[in-house]
Amino acid sequence: MTKGSCHCGTVTWEFDGTPEDATACNCTVCRRYGTLWAYDWLDEKIHVKGETTTYIRGDKMLGFHFCPTCGCVAYWKGLTPHAENGKIRIAVNLRLAEDADEVAEIPVDHFDGFDTFEDRGRDGRCVKDMWF
Repeated sequence: MTKGSCHCGTVTWEFDGTPEDATACNCTVCRRYGTLWAYDWLDEKIHVKGETTTYIRGDKMLGFHFCPTCGCVAYWKGLTPHAENGKIRIAVNLRLAEDADEVAEIPVDHFDGFDTFEDRGRDGRCVKDMWF
């Protein structure tokens, strides 16, 4: 199980197992937050705890959850159930992983959320390469 928390420990998340990949997105929100996302469904592989403050972006599709004490962005969560399966999509910020070695080798996919809204694939980098 991969675990993460904000800096002060108020907000925590758990990902059952180790994520297969991470996503670096360049949308107007993610590039400002500097996040690396690992995706799944709420209460399936991803479980979150702790009171958060939420920023809901203009399109009202996602809520970005961050700690009200230390300000770390812990996860985003879909605001409506997925049309095909009725589940809530969620992604945790791998930069908050408690065991850096556990997530270091996870490959990073690049997503162009700014211009094309298309997957840009991998360039050979992994999570540890994105920490600098």
